Amino acid sequence: MSNIVAIVGRPNVGKSTLFNRLTQTRTAIMDNTSGVTRDRIYGQGEWGNKFFTLIDTGGYVVGSEDTFEDAIRKQVAIAIEEADVVLFVLDCMVGLTDLDEEFALVLRRYKKKVLIVGNKADEPAQGFNASEFYSLGLGEVFPLSAINGSGTGELLDEVVNHLANDGTEDPYGHLPKIAIIGRPNAGKSSLLNVLVGKERSIVTDIAGTTRDAIDTVYNAYGKEFVLTDTAGIRRKSRVHEDLEFYSVMRSVRALENSDVCIVVLDATRGIEAQDVSIIALAHRKGKGIVIMVNKWDLVQKDTNTAKVFSEKILEKLAPIDYAPIIYTSVLEKQRIFQVIEKAIEVYENRQRKIPTSAVNQKILPEIDHHKPPTTKGKYVKIKYITQIPATCPTFVFFCNLPQYVPESYQRYLENKMRDHFTLEGTPIQLFFRKK
Repeated sequence: MSNIVAIVGRPNVGKSTLFNRLTQTRTAIMDNTSGVTRDRIYGQGEWGNKFFTLIDTGGYVVGSEDTFEDAIRKQVAIAIEEADVVLFVLDCMVGLTDLDEEFALVLRRYKKKVLIVGNKADEPAQGFNASEFYSLGLGEVFPLSAINGSGTGELLDEVVNHLANDGTEDPYGHLPKIAIIGRPNAGKSSLLNVLVGKERSIVTDIAGTTRDAIDTVYNAYGKEFVLTDTAGIRRKSRVHEDLEFYSVMRSVRALENSDVCIVVLDATRGIEAQDVSIIALAHRKGKGIVIMVNKWDLVQKDTNTAKVFSEKILEKLAPIDYAPIIYTSVLEKQRIFQVIEKAIEVYENRQRKIPTSAVNQKILPEIDHHKPPTTKGKYVKIKYITQIPATCPTFVFFCNLPQYVPESYQRYLENKMRDHFTLEGTPIQLFFRKK
């Protein structure tokens, strides 16, 4: 059973700094710009042998010019509904504002346990300013400094007093991780929202809406796994703001932490250089790959359109030719569940363990049929093959002259491995060792 603690408040009071402090991570992006956090971000915390899930939320605001204002308020409301304890963060340096008082009225309606956090109390004088927060009538006030950590111990002592159970350390750490990645505005957040059936990520037509990598636990086809929505990845020359730079870094980290990447392409734009770079990065990191071509409903089609499109993708990706390609429309809900089903299959392929006897029985005859080419008059003889433990299927070929196995022949062997065994969507590694 997971305990949930939500961090809420108006913009720029230090919610993300507090989130990073309590989770001892740098998951949430911090910046002096108001409205940096937009979606709900989850992390794990622990205090006094009690474990809890922390939720960071966007700044609650009313009547601003921010396009995302209404969507952020919805995300905040969902976080409060999920929470066992709510941390209402206020700014000791600014003092109580009209927006704080308005938000306090909103919190009262939820009948949740609320703890008031007087943040930015970096010095004792600023801590004294927190006393005015008692006027909200929401109970105890905890002055602290999220940036240097002073006062957070007293807050956490109180938080764990209100948790019904000991919780679970990283309850989702054992689950398969599937990252949804791709260029900005290809439909990644829309896919996540359709899959989970609620607004998990804020969706607009503005490129760069998603800034943090957002995890959601999802259950389908009898499997539970973690889906991660990410910020769009674009070329470094196109990344102008610091905020966007950190968003892209988090997307790359989400890719690195995943087991399978669903790479979302925009059918109206085709496969672009940056899409190829994303897929090549996933390949180099040994991740499973599913290519999802979104917005297929907007493409004029005949009987060969998908075939020609696939050929263009594979031509640009060569020699990476093992990823399944699925044509979808998130808007029309066409084939999106097929994408998830395929991602689960690819995860299982990536975990696949093939008995040594089966590998030798199938592949040694293929080697006899098409022997390695001679190099400098020397003949390569492959005697024996076995799989070794690794993050993706990895095989060692024992032979007399491993240094003389050319890359073209290694590709032949990889293709034969894929012909005989179910390895769609996963990279495989081949090593050659002296017998």
